Amino acid sequence: MSLIRDRTLKATGLAHLSVDVLNSQVAILLAFLSGPLQLSNFMIGIVSTLFSLAGSLTQPVFGWLSDRGAPKPYAVGGLLWIAGSFAFAILLPGRVALLFLIIGAFGSAAFHPTGAAEATRRGQGNISQMETTAASLFFFFGQGGLFLGPLIGGPLLDRWGKNGLLFLFLIVLPTVIYLQRAWQPEQKARPSISEAGPTRGTAWLASPAIWALILLIFLRAWTQMSVNSFLPKHLSDLGFRPGVFGPITALFMGGAAIGGVVGGWLADRYGNRIVVFWSMSLAIIPLAGLAFAHEPIVFSLVTFSAGALVGAPHSIIIVLSQRMFPGKIGMASGLVLGFTFASGAIGNLFSGILADWLELPRLFQILALLCAVTAILALTLKRKTTPELELAQSASQYD
Repeated sequence: MSLIRDRTLKATGLAHLSVDVLNSQVAILLAFLSGPLQLSNFMIGIVSTLFSLAGSLTQPVFGWLSDRGAPKPYAVGGLLWIAGSFAFAILLPGRVALLFLIIGAFGSAAFHPTGAAEATRRGQGNISQMETTAASLFFFFGQGGLFLGPLIGGPLLDRWGKNGLLFLFLIVLPTVIYLQRAWQPEQKARPSISEAGPTRGTAWLASPAIWALILLIFLRAWTQMSVNSFLPKHLSDLGFRPGVFGPITALFMGGAAIGGVVGGWLADRYGNRIVVFWSMSLAIIPLAGLAFAHEPIVFSLVTFSAGALVGAPHSIIIVLSQRMFPGKIGMASGLVLGFTFASGAIGNLFSGILADWLELPRLFQILALLCAVTAILALTLKRKTTPELELAQSASQYD
């Protein structure tokens, strides 16, 4: 079955778009409320960190639960949870709204590992083992949501204030209905004894390549989440209104959406290492450019370029991690996505401190330096292997 005809993949992708449309409102909403609620850069960093931690630390648990039982309730229920919490955050006054923003992250935590695992299964079963491409398409919808969210949310905030964000439910509610009706999960494969080799014991944790991958994930997530969180504040400080800084911020995740699909497609054909290395190396230029831009058109160009290049390795990292836990890809998805979001949250906290100390333009220069380190770490990745060969190599290495 082709991707175009796969109703489950389409429904999962649209649900991912809806979840991340809501997730993407956090940064611009915090920027909008920073004046009325007197939020400092450090306070914005704290709220963003708590939101990210709430939506990351529980992802492995939700992924493990979806592996053991029916995944559909975690997908549909996760979308409903974040939608309901976000509605309370919009309607309630004062700083109590921030609490419901944080609580809503648990719905995102339930959906993401379940959806990512299902997308990879569709790739393994229906698209000639091109699971990186399939995963990249799933994340394309999510990053598309992170792109459309500020693009829509910024003007809504500008025109109607916080309550204007209720119009987003015109996207979310039909998606819930479609997901409930269309979801037909792919049959979960049971791993053979030989396939289980790489995850026996903890010997694989001694591999320097594993720790290089962990550090790579941490630095890339720190970079991506910090740009997404602090670019709206930087543009606001320069005098741009929400109707301008919302769409400009949206271009970062719009670029990530396109870059993620292109990166996944290239990795299936030319290898993981070359894609991650060159994308992170080239990302240094537009990230540094954010520190020096002043005109909206320049900000738009460098923001989109930075998003595309930083976003290109995302699906590659997810699939590499899933291959380490054959038969448990929901848990693996939860682990790597949870660690990614937690890494971004911790990095966000550091970025908030750095922004108050050194100011925001200098922060973007530091993020460019982090990309340079990430590119060097990418040289430790495997060039290109099939899942079966990669598992066999890992088993022989650690047995």
